[in-house]
Amino acid sequence: MSDSSREVQVPMSAPDISEAEVRAVAEVMATPQLSGGPRIAEFERLIAERAGVAHAVAVSSGTSGLHLCAIAAGVGPGDLVVTSPFSFIASANCALYEGGVPVFVDIEPDTLNISPDGVADAVSDLARGGEAARRWLPPSLREGGMRGRLRAVIPVDVFGRPAEMDPITGVARDHMLAVIEDSCEAMGASYRGRQAGALGDAGVFAFYPNKQMTAAEGGVVVTSRDDWAALFRSLRNQGRDPGDEGLTHSRLGYNYRMTEMSAALAVVQLRRFDEMQERRERVAGWYASHLSGCGALRVPPPASPEIRPTWFVYVVRLAAGVDRGRVIAGLAEAGIPSRPYFPPIHLQPFYIERFGYRPGAFPVAEEMGRRCLALPFSGVMTEEQVERVCDRLLALLGG
Repeated sequence: MSDSSREVQVPMSAPDISEAEVRAVAEVMATPQLSGGPRIAEFERLIAERAGVAHAVAVSSGTSGLHLCAIAAGVGPGDLVVTSPFSFIASANCALYEGGVPVFVDIEPDTLNISPDGVADAVSDLARGGEAARRWLPPSLREGGMRGRLRAVIPVDVFGRPAEMDPITGVARDHMLAVIEDSCEAMGASYRGRQAGALGDAGVFAFYPNKQMTAAEGGVVVTSRDDWAALFRSLRNQGRDPGDEGLTHSRLGYNYRMTEMSAALAVVQLRRFDEMQERRERVAGWYASHLSGCGALRVPPPASPEIRPTWFVYVVRLAAGVDRGRVIAGLAEAGIPSRPYFPPIHLQPFYIERFGYRPGAFPVAEEMGRRCLALPFSGVMTEEQVERVCDRLLALLGG
């Protein structure tokens, strides 16, 4: 790499950390209580208030939160969970953890979220069973047919944009299915005036360092169902129930607890949330102003009166025929990282081996998987860094 390329290197992402977060974590480190203390309780209260729900249960990651939701929904061996193939893999894996089977429904080309009409068709056919249901099952399971029950729908708020939740929750309620909203990428987003994550039986937020806010690692499950909240609190703490003494465990559980240090960091981030989102929106605006006139790509869709996304990543959609690999390599030569977002879940090696999926199963998700490209993005990016990324990208695309 040349000296000039080192000068323009831009990180893929970076957390927005102030001195207040550093002090908060240091204060916890000076106490004897590093787990299960007052910062967890404060964080849960603040999250529940922001989401407009009765309960928030802090956990060790978004993935662990999704797993607990699958348990609460009653997912067991052979049971079916309808979800999107265009997502981070955890939204499908959470069903597998309990022996369930993800049933994929293709996405909408504009929003990249799961198709509500597709969800309605899948749920209707699976509820009928027989030949109607077989076409929705993974290829390796079609001959044997359904072994379990249809249990839940997991819509994913992809890249911070809420899914079209009302028709999805409507069809789920008609068939008595749980709705688990994967809002791990959509903290702070809203749908028809309601907070993302609060639109189903439960929702999950995640706080990895590249998210809208961070706890370093960690997540939270939000719900207004008292029974689910009580179950989540027991399951995250090795199956202990209120009243269990010493090392008594009322059920099989997990160590999915968040630490006090992570909670202290998250509390400060939550108090700064609106300020941090303004910064992320400003960076997204810089990108849009530089890239919107380029015919070789499409920038993310804007907010609408009904849907207000928040910025998790900045993902452009390259035009059909553009060699994305060449673009990634050309950016890397200038010290600029980029990522293909998302490789479809059904074409991940494990899913091909276990379920027999092949290309062509979900054409929209596969096409977007070939064309979407995540550019460097964070709330602490400078306008100069954005300009450097855009100048190089436009040069590679021919202006």
